[in-house]
Amino acid sequence: MARFALRAGLLAGGCLTLATSAPALADTLRDALVAAYQTNPTLESARSQQRATDEGVPIARAPGLPSLSTTETFVRNVKQSENSLTAPSKIFTADGQLGVPIYSGGSVKNGVKAAKIRVLAGQADLRATEASVFSQVVAAYMDVIRTEAIVGLNRKNVSVLETNLQATSDRFQIGDLTRTDVAQSQSRLAVAQGDLRTAEANLVSARETYIRFVGHAPEVLEAPPPLPSLPASPEEAATIALDSNPDLIGARERSRAAEKDIDVAGAGRLPTLSLFGQGTYNNYFNTLARGAVNANISQSDSSAQAGARLSIPLFQGGLPAARRRQAQATASATMEQEIATERDVIAQVRSAYTSYVASNDLIRTSQVAVDATTLSLEGVRAENSVGNRTILDILDAERELLNAQVTLVTARRNAYVAGFTLLAAMGKAEARDLNLDGGILYDPEVNYDRVKGKFLDWGNDPEPVARSTRTVDTPVQDGNIPQE
Repeated sequence: MARFALRAGLLAGGCLTLATSAPALADTLRDALVAAYQTNPTLESARSQQRATDEGVPIARAPGLPSLSTTETFVRNVKQSENSLTAPSKIFTADGQLGVPIYSGGSVKNGVKAAKIRVLAGQADLRATEASVFSQVVAAYMDVIRTEAIVGLNRKNVSVLETNLQATSDRFQIGDLTRTDVAQSQSRLAVAQGDLRTAEANLVSARETYIRFVGHAPEVLEAPPPLPSLPASPEEAATIALDSNPDLIGARERSRAAEKDIDVAGAGRLPTLSLFGQGTYNNYFNTLARGAVNANISQSDSSAQAGARLSIPLFQGGLPAARRRQAQATASATMEQEIATERDVIAQVRSAYTSYVASNDLIRTSQVAVDATTLSLEGVRAENSVGNRTILDILDAERELLNAQVTLVTARRNAYVAGFTLLAAMGKAEARDLNLDGGILYDPEVNYDRVKGKFLDWGNDPEPVARSTRTVDTPVQDGNIPQE
């Protein structure tokens, strides 16, 4: 249900772009997510790593398949012993070997099982990377919106304080105010100008972070679509996360694979059985026994053998036992890591839920504060005009309004990011959940199905090329706010 709602929300955000008269270069959150999905190097690296993990299955299966090899040797005796009357001076030898493993103690079977399980773990890791990248994109997107709003608020505040200073100076000239009132106005204006420079620097940093994750500079960013209805309690969210969180799924699969590794290591002390065939061809180039009198010897010969080979290990210096104990210890470590991951997931879900609820509460209280301080500022200005309030009262009221507005903008950003972080921790913020379909979704199963049955030695892929985009040519960002 949450997945459908989130897909619908992001789709609504995309449709809003078409329905309104926003600039052509406006970005929606869905645009940013699509760009990151297609060009982010962290995500592309994770996909390549998963393709490497897929190859573990044919690698594990290879020792259980027949092997065929041939060796050719040519020898020329530069100087022969004086007593070697029949030794040839030229020899060409061709050897062919065929091996067919029949039983390997279970190492191949369990190795293949472990490799398949690790493919599942890798696919879960890829899902986790998607969710992590999307969470970073959402945070970067909201940071740009927040810092642009804060820059706008600070610029408006500077403009208001400049007007206040001018009015205060004029009233000082006619003796209506004191030098202290002018100094207070000058001080507040200087502080506001410093705050504006800080806000502009923060905006530059936010935009550069956006470029790092999305791959291009932000234009006019539209408001994000609403988040879906989230769970009613942290317990409900944690229950969903325990079933769907990709990090936890990956940890569980790695524990299963480690158990199979124990059987692989234990196979080293079991018998192995294989069939073999071998053939040899020799050609002496008419140089065999040429020193013998009345010799009638064939100048080439061949031989072939076939049979079965049973190998029964009796003593290997404790190597198999050590390997099995090592695999058991590794399996124990993965079990502990699974529990650690579960702890992390529960903590993430609970903290994200709490942050989301607290941020929404802060939005409501901050909105009340903005409304109240706006009314208060109007009242203080009116009372100042009749002499009941000082210039310092006006300056304090303006500062309170600015602080309330900044708190409201920040709370809105924090609520959205916390909500999306909660979705990610629940395993509901991946490409399949975000309406990013339409032919662009990367399916790791496609590559796995392609390579899992390959067995030829010359089945190469094309040379690797970088798929993500570089950002070295993007323009250096500034603290200006794009005009809508």
